[in-house]
Amino acid sequence: VEPGGRDGGASDATLPEKERFARQRERMVDELVSSTSDAPITDSRVIRALRTVPRHEFVPSEFREQSYLNTPLPILERQTISQPYIVAMMTELLEMEEGDKILEIGTGSGYQAAVLAELPGVEVYTIEIVPELAQRAEETLDSLGYTDVHCKQGDGYYGWPEHAPFDGIIVTAAPDHVPQ
Repeated sequence: VEPGGRDGGASDATLPEKERFARQRERMVDELVSSTSDAPITDSRVIRALRTVPRHEFVPSEFREQSYLNTPLPILERQTISQPYIVAMMTELLEMEEGDKILEIGTGSGYQAAVLAELPGVEVYTIEIVPELAQRAEETLDSLGYTDVHCKQGDGYYGWPEHAPFDGIIVTAAPDHVPQ
């Protein structure tokens, strides 16, 4: 069922926004874990995180109704919020354990950092080079209660040495080469 469609109950369009988005989020996650997917998401912690994080809060208002489609969407500064499947797959591939410290290069909207922060006992450090994106992401994360995500505006090429070493590094930006 597409967002805004019928699923045997009330039309999503008639529901309060919070409930409408919750239903759309559930359908999105169900699609990502479906056995009909080419490579379904199977890590229960990642699935729970995706069911929890309100993706619509990380996209500009003009794209909120599309938030739970499995597609990238435009955000500020000609950048995009990644496709939910890619966020889930990259998170799953990190194979994080409780107590891990993760560095994300390319905060963007902050959605990936929020998904990482939902995993039990994971400490998240995220760097964004574009000042407007860094500020907006930090504000969004803080407003949603992700005060344990450490945000920095700067060039992720240089990492975050004062908090290294990291147990995992996730690159959600498009660098022209990988630094040594």
